[in-house]
Amino acid sequence: MIKLKNASFVKSAPSINETVANDVSEVAFIGRSNVGKSSLINALTNHKGLAKSSSTPGKTRLINFFDVVFAQNEEDFNARFIDLPGFGYAKVSKSTKEEWQKNLTEFIHKRSSIRTFVHLIDSRHPSLEIDKEVHEYLQQICRADQQIIVFFTKADKLNQKEVSALKKVHSHALMVSSANKKGIQLALETIFNSLFGVKRDTL
Repeated sequence: MIKLKNASFVKSAPSINETVANDVSEVAFIGRSNVGKSSLINALTNHKGLAKSSSTPGKTRLINFFDVVFAQNEEDFNARFIDLPGFGYAKVSKSTKEEWQKNLTEFIHKRSSIRTFVHLIDSRHPSLEIDKEVHEYLQQICRADQQIIVFFTKADKLNQKEVSALKKVHSHALMVSSANKKGIQLALETIFNSLFGVKRDTL
């Protein structure tokens, strides 16, 4: 069984020029504002206050780094989680938003230590155009040594009929809930395998 035995905040950075060293394999969490990135990171690390979520969607514009230690069969594996700014909501000026998105795009494209992109989609709104565009972009830039995993968040908000409908469209959907911890262990194992083990097709 995969466990996450330790997690700690490292740094917040506004751009690729002020980030931490490319010294371990990294997982970048990307998604629309208010999709639950920070809550998922807290659930995965079992650390309620590790990743800070803003009460105002789109307010956070920093790239946040967290060092994590996975454990399997008494062996430790070092990695890093990256909480990227949310997209598609921010109530800021056009010039500010353009600069923000430029920094984010540059970081995603150039950060050589990212091995896994975790694209988070709100399970209540699984077919938004902005999520399709982000997924297509990730597919375009994804290197041979990288992969994309899709998690559908806030699964506790769906009834069984809605769950079935979602899985008809996304047969390999990995659904998670930070509120009731549904799917969190499987999500953790999927991330671990993407970094250190077997690849899993989640689309």
